Amino acid sequence: MSNWLLPESLADVLPAEARRIEELRRYLLDLYRSYGFELVAPPLAEYLESLQAVSGSKLNLCTTKVVDQLSGRTMGIRADMTPQVARIDAHLLNRNTVARLCYCGSVLHARPQGLLSDRELLQIGAEIYGYAGVEADLEIIRLALASVSKAGVKNARLDLNLPGIGHAIIQMDPALLPYTEKVFDLLSAKDIPGLQELQSSIPNCQTESIQALLTLCSLYGDAHQVIAKARQVLPHTENITKALDQLQALVQSLDVAVLTVDLADMGGSSSYHTGVVFCVYADGWHDALVRGGRYDGVGKTYGRDRPATGFSMDLRKLSAGLAAAQRVRAIRAPWGTEAALQDKLNSLRESGEIVIQMLPDQSPELDEFLIDRELVQLDGEWQLRSLAV
Repeated sequence: MSNWLLPESLADVLPAEARRIEELRRYLLDLYRSYGFELVAPPLAEYLESLQAVSGSKLNLCTTKVVDQLSGRTMGIRADMTPQVARIDAHLLNRNTVARLCYCGSVLHARPQGLLSDRELLQIGAEIYGYAGVEADLEIIRLALASVSKAGVKNARLDLNLPGIGHAIIQMDPALLPYTEKVFDLLSAKDIPGLQELQSSIPNCQTESIQALLTLCSLYGDAHQVIAKARQVLPHTENITKALDQLQALVQSLDVAVLTVDLADMGGSSSYHTGVVFCVYADGWHDALVRGGRYDGVGKTYGRDRPATGFSMDLRKLSAGLAAAQRVRAIRAPWGTEAALQDKLNSLRESGEIVIQMLPDQSPELDEFLIDRELVQLDGEWQLRSLAV
């Protein structure tokens, strides 16, 4: 095996792509700051008990474990930053008012989460803590859409769901309660045969509840049409009616060109969502660009049971679906240490120009920069001269 071979589903990022990812990070963090979000930066690894405090989360299976050489305790390399941000809100900030927090950092998955997924993600996101009203959900959804628009994504599509509808169906049948996580997995995958097998594999499982779950798998598409149909075909219980009313109120408050609802989407792989969940899709990406939703109580284990809503996305995935990064205009300058040349180089760089001072015998083999000008000395002064490119 070559000693430079990387582990499966891990990859280097080369200069032009790395620059664009960094530019996206700066653009988006500046965008979040303009909305009043404060930046936090939790550590890459911490004790496993802290990372896995969100009990029952499938996220625990994604966490890579290592041994802390100082304490001997098991640490985890984060697979998602939301539990860490919840810990910061609950344990360190300890505010009584609304907290708007944003973040950006690498996360590592023990296994890739999809056929075309990487194990290392550059996760960026924004979260609101301390407000239970739908207004916080609206702000987060609008900020998520503004994020992909800022990145240059065209014709983004918003998809919504309220897992409370699925929860309400499961609560109708006590036999299904111990299998909630499995049911949600089957629903999210729209695994109709798997749902049908539940009836025979779970003792005392009710036919009506399985049929209602199967019905959820067919309820996706135009938001208004799906909600109207759901009111007709789903059981008319108080909890289901209330959840559909909440979802409809949210839909009516959003002004989005393409807005769909998928009542079988239970929130992806995190499994800590308690309220509305949403995804943003766009042409050019095989999977959701943005995932988010409400996860009230995620900070309870850290000491404070606060309402919370937010979203995150992978900047590497976002960048990979955009048009190829263009080379940046640059100036070539000769090697030299005289004061007049150094003053000119500093002046150009301070004005925002990229100036590459060529080392002796260096050939300009550059992938990221397009050298279209050079710095030459004419009549005793350093001046710019255009180059044919």
